[in-house]
Amino acid sequence: MAVLYKLLLLIVVLSLAAPRAQAAPLADTVAAHAGPAFDVEAATQRYLNTLTPAQKAKSDAYFEGGYWLQLWNVLYALGVAAVFLQFGLGRKVQALAGRLPRPTLRRLGYIGLYLLLAWVLSFPLSVYEDYVREHQYGLSNQTFGEWLGDALKNLGLLVVFGSLLLLAVYAALRRTGRRGWAWATGIVVVGIVVTVAISPVFISPLFNNYTSLPAGPVREGILRMARANGVPADNVYLFDASRQSKRISANVSGLGSTIRVSLNDNLLNRCTPAEVQAVLGHELGHYVLNHIPKMLVFFGVLIGLGFWAIDGVFHYLVARQGARWGIESLGDVAGLPLLIALLTVASFLATPVLNTIIRTQEQEADMFGLNAARQPDAFARIAMKLSEYRKINPGPWEEIIFFDHPSGHTRVHSAMQWKAEQEAPPAP
Repeated sequence: MAVLYKLLLLIVVLSLAAPRAQAAPLADTVAAHAGPAFDVEAATQRYLNTLTPAQKAKSDAYFEGGYWLQLWNVLYALGVAAVFLQFGLGRKVQALAGRLPRPTLRRLGYIGLYLLLAWVLSFPLSVYEDYVREHQYGLSNQTFGEWLGDALKNLGLLVVFGSLLLLAVYAALRRTGRRGWAWATGIVVVGIVVTVAISPVFISPLFNNYTSLPAGPVREGILRMARANGVPADNVYLFDASRQSKRISANVSGLGSTIRVSLNDNLLNRCTPAEVQAVLGHELGHYVLNHIPKMLVFFGVLIGLGFWAIDGVFHYLVARQGARWGIESLGDVAGLPLLIALLTVASFLATPVLNTIIRTQEQEADMFGLNAARQPDAFARIAMKLSEYRKINPGPWEEIIFFDHPSGHTRVHSAMQWKAEQEAPPAP
């Protein structure tokens, strides 16, 4: 019932998500000088008009297709759960894992086999979503073999570390009764914190090569900007994202001593020094504004609410179908397919909330970056380049529900508003 409601909501939102009116194409020069007569709306529209109708249609189709993929991922996850619970695969996995000598090993074996088989069952959708579709829209640089290699690395990490984390979760669920959801939340949050902390050092290098950004004006400009804003940075990392994708990006990752600022080679090769500085000003904003620890707190609260809500639903379903599915209680690892299915649905329903939290932080980082880099036109040009895979001009409700970053229109408008305010005459 919740999935049907979400589908209806999606249809309504798309029907209301008519783009803002487009003005006629203006001059090619978009970096107009601000001043008393500077028109923020006209300047914003000049940037939007640099996107051809064909480019806009392509990026809109790609991004809007992602809305439906969210729904299909939920339905697919429910189908995978049905294969385990309704069609008996879960019992066969239990029998296979039951050959192991100790209870802990049997639980670990079941969890590992479930994660592996669920990945195999989901493989066709993954191939379409992450390989075929990316090539259809000209965003991927990988051959199928290269893509599969990265996918198998992800699988290995999932099976090894995911199994250990879930084993700890189930140990807590068995020993803490109806308070298990709180203990499970704590364990998962600790797992996320550890993953965030070690990712720049141990996980990301498995997929890309990270090197120091070569000395030169770009590096020195970034480090000057960092020092001017109290960021203790003595290095900027460059990674070879072009081996996977054509997307431009940068990020702040890690915690404490592992925090690092990284930009990908697409950004360095496809953008001007001013544009690179505008992007890195945004990323420094995430560091200065403590967005990583804040996001961990938000995630912890949402995960706790999700586990709390799922606890009641899980017990209700097990009371009705547990004997048929071979599930005795919430602490029984045989219930993992049901738990994952419920978590998937809960995550889907929470998407607008999570997107709003992330988008708000991204907007804060945008404003910090504009003040730090002082490159409004470069930032606007970057927003337009990101339209290769982000819908540039959504309707207001569409942006609120589906966007985890501000839209290109919002970002260009913010940059032009900043530009107008910086160069406006002082108030009398």
